[in-house]
Amino acid sequence: MDFEFDIRHPSDDQPYEITSFAQKYGLSIPIADAMLFAKGPSRTACDAAALAFLCAIAAQAKKQRAQ
Repeated sequence: MDFEFDIRHPSDDQPYEITSFAQKYGLSIPIADAMLFAKGPSRTACDAAALAFLCAIAAQAKKQRAQ
């Protein structure tokens, strides 16, 4: 038997769905929606924004624990 699997990776110009983006980064729907709105359809830009946001949250939490 021959099986063909078509595994497609979404291209960078195909926008994220809000819920899948939120789940990927553990974000709330309103935050994910704001990021997607601000960064447009670029998956690369949205991924970078999510990672920057999560790093900022972690840095703030670390700063608060140190005080």
